[in-house]
Amino acid sequence: MRGIRIKEPTIIALETMRTHKLRSFLMLLGVILSVSTLILVVALINGTNAYIADRVANMGNGVFVVGRYVAVTSEEEWIKALRHNRQFSYDDFEALHDGLKLPKAVGLLCRSRETVRRDSISSEDVSMRGVTANINQMSTEEVERGRYISDNDNEHRSFTALLGADVAKKLFPSIDPLGKEVTINGYDFEVVGVAKPIGNVMGQPQDNFVFIPVQTWFKLKGSHTDSFNINVQARAPEYMEQTKDEARALMRARRHLGPGDSDTFGIWGADNLMDLWKGLTGTLATAMVGFVSIFLVIGGVVIMNVMLASVTERTREIGIRKSLGARTSDILSQFLVEASVMSAMGGIIGIAVAWALAVIVDKTTPLPMSVPMSAVITAIGVSTAVGLFFGVYPARKAAKLNPIEALRADS
Repeated sequence: MRGIRIKEPTIIALETMRTHKLRSFLMLLGVILSVSTLILVVALINGTNAYIADRVANMGNGVFVVGRYVAVTSEEEWIKALRHNRQFSYDDFEALHDGLKLPKAVGLLCRSRETVRRDSISSEDVSMRGVTANINQMSTEEVERGRYISDNDNEHRSFTALLGADVAKKLFPSIDPLGKEVTINGYDFEVVGVAKPIGNVMGQPQDNFVFIPVQTWFKLKGSHTDSFNINVQARAPEYMEQTKDEARALMRARRHLGPGDSDTFGIWGADNLMDLWKGLTGTLATAMVGFVSIFLVIGGVVIMNVMLASVTERTREIGIRKSLGARTSDILSQFLVEASVMSAMGGIIGIAVAWALAVIVDKTTPLPMSVPMSAVITAIGVSTAVGLFFGVYPARKAAKLNPIEALRADS
């Protein structure tokens, strides 16, 4: 008789799971928990990576920032930058604006937190941003009604403002804000535009801002500030690195830095932010691999013990198969397939549980969740491999049974 290969062991494994539901569930609990944890962590990392790239690290088409600081990963780096990197000034902006040849545009953006009022209504902790007109083509904020801050506004230091959607809704709940006035730091600003709603990022509102001319911002806040960011837009993606190099060379010359001196300023773009974020999520992923491995080992040991019990229960069956011509390899493959199928089923159940939880979390919380198909395939492969690995010992024990002794086991 030819040995049983795939189909019948698979049917036997599924029938065993159906017949002994509680035992099968307890046997596969470790695999289910480990696969569910793996899928949920990957879903969170994948979802947040996509979300950060789209909503946070999206700085506009081909844009990078030149400023006092660069993205740092430790307190020591921050303190070092605070000590050695001096504040930017308007002269730095003019030097880059007039001296750079490669960029498509060079703009200026400054930030502070302010309270914006209209009559008795106020909106607190608003991000007030002083901008040049060309920031409009470099940022992701878009005008829904009215217009953006113009060059004319900056030339005349006009008291004009573009409101974020949340600020406009709070200060003007039932009327059109265009042409009306808001008060910031005791000055009245005419509302010339309202931005399109952006929404929330990780539960944090992104529409709580107001744009004003940067020259007017200087009048209110002064021309030296840590929030002084120079936005540079490359002509095309392929010119990005060349444009960064040109900006770095010009700034190093302005700071009189020698060939061996470190930069005393920062140049960073969306790729730097994403590298920083992926470094953080990579650390999380590494930690979770160890956590998941523990569950997998526990689940594998339980599967091995249950399969050993199954060998004992089916000793006579094994003896009959061998007496009818089944080879050692046939018995070995039978039990390996059964162990792998059971473990794979645990993986599939774990994937189903994690997928359902990921959908619920994504719909009901600020956390973005996205389950990649590659993670599903990997989870099934890993769970199957666990069953295969821990099923080797029981399978070898079954395959080595003496047929005569096996037939006598239940006689």
